[in-house]
Amino acid sequence: MLDKPAGLPVHRGPRGGASLEDWAEALRQGKRHAPQPAHRLDTDTAGCLAFGRTKPAMAALGRLFAEGRAEKTYWAVVRGELPEEGVCEAKLLKRSTKERGWWMAVDPKGQAARTEWRVLGRGGGLAAVALRPRTGRTHQIRAHLAHLGAPILGDERYGGGAGRLHLLARELRLPLEAPVRATATLPPHMEEAWRRCGPP
Repeated sequence: MLDKPAGLPVHRGPRGGASLEDWAEALRQGKRHAPQPAHRLDTDTAGCLAFGRTKPAMAALGRLFAEGRAEKTYWAVVRGELPEEGVCEAKLLKRSTKERGWWMAVDPKGQAARTEWRVLGRGGGLAAVALRPRTGRTHQIRAHLAHLGAPILGDERYGGGAGRLHLLARELRLPLEAPVRATATLPPHMEEAWRRCGPP
């Protein structure tokens, strides 16, 4: 398990630059294969990322994520009003235009997506929110919060304004034979807005 910093992509992109793949050899620890990420985190999202160090481990982790048995909790700071708790089940479909590029849009023709949320604190027009995505669609949390009228602070693509994305993969629980639970620390760029909302 690794606490990924915000701004670092998991995989090398076509434009090059640093990525977590650059550190795979250093994490080999005597194993035949370098560890591989078992799931994805957006480049701008910080937090818990699971790796597999053997082919059987990767297969087991892949099944957990594919079957929705990996329990993920995210923290976000959002702009706007959001009820104290709820569930968003809006379907998501990938769209693109020359002007905007690509994004995930709410569309009844899209793939099923479910996100549960609970507000942890409020302050200054912002809210600190804990979220549990029950499906793993691309940009699911970001698109669902924007659909609810509460885009993530710093999420320019979905209406949250310029700046750094205030989204953290806070906790990951894996029901393996020896259960695994990992918790990520709040990244520095989220601390001020998080404190303003006042959650513990």
